Amino acid sequence: MVERTGYIDGEPCWADVVAADVPAAQHFYAQLFGWEYADTGADFGHYVMCLKNGRIVAGMSPPMPGSESLPAAWSLYLMSHDLAGTANRIEEHGGKLLVAPMEIPGNGRMLFAMDPSGAAFGAWEPGKHTGSQLFDEDGSLCWAEVTTREPAVTDFFYHGLFGYRQTRVPNTSDLAEEPFDYSAWSLGDADPVAGRLTMTSEWDGVPAHWTVYFATADTDAAVERVLAAGGRVQHGPFDSPHGRLAVIEDPNGAVFTLIAR
Repeated sequence: MVERTGYIDGEPCWADVVAADVPAAQHFYAQLFGWEYADTGADFGHYVMCLKNGRIVAGMSPPMPGSESLPAAWSLYLMSHDLAGTANRIEEHGGKLLVAPMEIPGNGRMLFAMDPSGAAFGAWEPGKHTGSQLFDEDGSLCWAEVTTREPAVTDFFYHGLFGYRQTRVPNTSDLAEEPFDYSAWSLGDADPVAGRLTMTSEWDGVPAHWTVYFATADTDAAVERVLAAGGRVQHGPFDSPHGRLAVIEDPNGAVFTLIAR
């Protein structure tokens, strides 16, 4: 097990889930990943830190007052050591700030925004909290991708935000009815850190969004735990060039993807 102590700008570094029924969510993810929990208290809105083997890997919270009607969802945060500069670039490249940079006392600073295609995401400037302490380990965040109907607009926006280097991923299947358009985004000469998927007609009615991936040792066994704990399988399990995947919906309706490399 390798512990992460930091991330570079533009790397997915944190994910959290808003759950109308926090006890149900805690039971579900404990059964699925073996997570344990630490409530940060009333001063922080009872934000819950999710731990795997004693390491912080994700966050969980009840809805903010006034947002109870919004659907449950996982949110992704990208690392930024200059949150003010990131906020400026978001607006300069056609995005919209939903939550302006704000201090999380003793932990860091955050913002929340929407890209020009409508996908919401966060950015995190570290203080004491430097992001997920595990990455690409069983039960932790391992990948993220933005799913959009406006690939050119989306590519331009995020390149302007963090300078991602884009690599088009070829379609290795002849079975797809519509063209497969996927790009991997890298920072400098490093391995890809995130991806961009163009939605086809089968995504009808689904808004643009970021998808978070969690690593698992065995996708099929994990799917059995999902069903036993009250979750639902939206798609899969299925094989890909990078591993075996399944798209999961937790008991509150938040969607994420499992992958066994």
